[in-house]
Amino acid sequence: MYIALGILLVLIIGVTLFLRLYPAFGGKASPAMRARYAQSPNRQGRKFVYTEPASPPQPASGNMISVLRDYLRGNPRVRPDRPLPVVQLTPETLGRLDRDMVVWLGHSALLLHFGGKRLLLDPMLGPSPTPVPPFGGKRFNPQLPFDLEDLPAVDAVILSHDHYDHLDYGTIKALKDKVGRFIVPLGVGSHLERWGVEPGRISEHDWWEELEWSGLKLVCAPSRHFSGRGLANRNGTLWCSWVIASPERKVFFSGDSGYGPHFRQIGEKYGPFDLALMECGQYDPRWIDIHMLPEQSVQAHRDVQGGLLLPIHWAAFTLSLHDWNDPIRRATAEAERQGVPIATPKIGEPVYLGDPAYPKEVWWT
Repeated sequence: MYIALGILLVLIIGVTLFLRLYPAFGGKASPAMRARYAQSPNRQGRKFVYTEPASPPQPASGNMISVLRDYLRGNPRVRPDRPLPVVQLTPETLGRLDRDMVVWLGHSALLLHFGGKRLLLDPMLGPSPTPVPPFGGKRFNPQLPFDLEDLPAVDAVILSHDHYDHLDYGTIKALKDKVGRFIVPLGVGSHLERWGVEPGRISEHDWWEELEWSGLKLVCAPSRHFSGRGLANRNGTLWCSWVIASPERKVFFSGDSGYGPHFRQIGEKYGPFDLALMECGQYDPRWIDIHMLPEQSVQAHRDVQGGLLLPIHWAAFTLSLHDWNDPIRRATAEAERQGVPIATPKIGEPVYLGDPAYPKEVWWT
């Protein structure tokens, strides 16, 4: 009995030290920063909240049982049965900044050349959306459109929230010395600081806060989601969407979100947008409040007054139970039904803003 208790105590201490010391779990905000967060109108007690009661929803016990059952059963189509096509970006394309373009890198990671600036949005370029890469699902394609060492200097990294499939420790460590600025929602800066990013290169923002930077206007806008990188810090940091505007064009980046009235509010205040990068994947009716169904993604695009729709948050990792290509099949069908122009680039294929010849190939069948 004493041996069993001793083993249990050692395990508890080991897990506690691992959670505290392993850097991938991120950092903690200082008392001064926590005092700032307490002033946010989007905070209740120690947690950030969405205006609707769902961040995240608490599923009924029957739903939890059904989710566990379905995950145990599995779905053989949650991963593609062959490598996905990837367009390799040349140094010339990576280096050009005289033409606005966006390159989808898989999931929600995007390279955006916009207003003469090179931006990375949620650059999760690691092998697995977990804090310990050997465990958890692996990226569908280990190949990326470029090697990180070949990427020129990045003016800014813009993050939507701190989940592992959007904020990756290994990617930030590899990129941090070539990034000029990190623009993030409240609380996310503490992770970056722990990983070696100087506080002076980080700016944190609350919902509806506007930032004028290097000829661009950015707005930290609401989304309907949640946050956290550990067992004890759920909703301790803010999650968001982003408005990115130059004097010529405007882009909307949804981050992760369930459908909600915030899309219409954003559209009324900042629309119309030339391009909407809209979450479309990792959904299920049982967690519909934190991830939209594809048909809702198209409606959200219309709510924000989007021009061209580019679905994101799919084709890199398995985080749900649907077929890997179900998001794009359903989104394109709904976009056609509603008369919404939709771009369907391969991973790494540039989409040039304002160009009517955007990618439309059905490559996922």
